[in-house]
Amino acid sequence: MDQPPYELDARRRGVVLAGLRERSQQQHWILLAAHVRTNHVHLVIDGEARPERIMNDLKAYASRCLNQTGWTGPLAGGRHGSTRWLWKPEHVSATICYVVDEQGEAMAVFESAEA
Repeated sequence: MDQPPYELDARRRGVVLAGLRERSQQQHWILLAAHVRTNHVHLVIDGEARPERIMNDLKAYASRCLNQTGWTGPLAGGRHGSTRWLWKPEHVSATICYVVDEQGEAMAVFESAEA
């Protein structure tokens, strides 16, 4: 990392979550679940693009949303992140459960009705 560590407070977590939802809709990706934590984000997305492209697009868009509220600088971590393909419905369901319910204290959480 070439940036100092940071933490997203409740307001910034809300901005990031709103940005993730907005960008997913713009790109016609289905956001199934999201959990914005103080220093990372978990997502489950159904989309017609490679996971790395979706991740990088969403990070850039979330950074722009934060910049518009007065927070400066890109989200830390550059291109770092973990992506996985989920091929079976039971794997998608288990991952949504992990993202929504198994991250400790709920912070900025979204679960789609389509999940």
